[in-house]
Amino acid sequence: MQTKIAILRGINVGGHRKVLMEDLRQVLKKLDLENVSTYIQSGNIIFRSDKSNSVLENNIENAIKTNFDYNVPVIVRSKTELTSVIENNPFDRDDVDIKKLHFTFLKSTPNEEKVNELDVNMHLPDRFYILNKAIYLYLNKKSHESKLSTNFFEKKLQVGATTRNWKTTLKLLELCENLN
Repeated sequence: MQTKIAILRGINVGGHRKVLMEDLRQVLKKLDLENVSTYIQSGNIIFRSDKSNSVLENNIENAIKTNFDYNVPVIVRSKTELTSVIENNPFDRDDVDIKKLHFTFLKSTPNEEKVNELDVNMHLPDRFYILNKAIYLYLNKKSHESKLSTNFFEKKLQVGATTRNWKTTLKLLELCENLN
């Protein structure tokens, strides 16, 4: 069994698509996920499973639709994948304000042509770097003020996405390590 993280998009944000984490944990336990725990109310789930990420994404999305009547996109990553993303951060953490670092998880690797159409200098001083199924963001403004939003990247890359700040991303890795 692998330790995995499911990251949900758009629950408990601005009073929309409210889901209590205790209710969500109970639903997910019925999917034969082990050691299910959640972190904060925005839909971060840590668990153990031997199923593939894509099967888990479909199963969790269907369970949320069935039990809460919401269409909620779900992205699953293994602990190993999350570790790799953190280690491959292209921004020098000694040279930037860590509070301005964010990470956008992509449902799949975007088409290379779509990636090449994006100009990394288009919204300076905000910066981004795309690597496989990850977008590294350095947002000079608050995330809700930046044009480099999750919606922006989903539209341009035609890939589902959800974003977390680095503090949350690092905490998710810590929770994964404690689950073993």
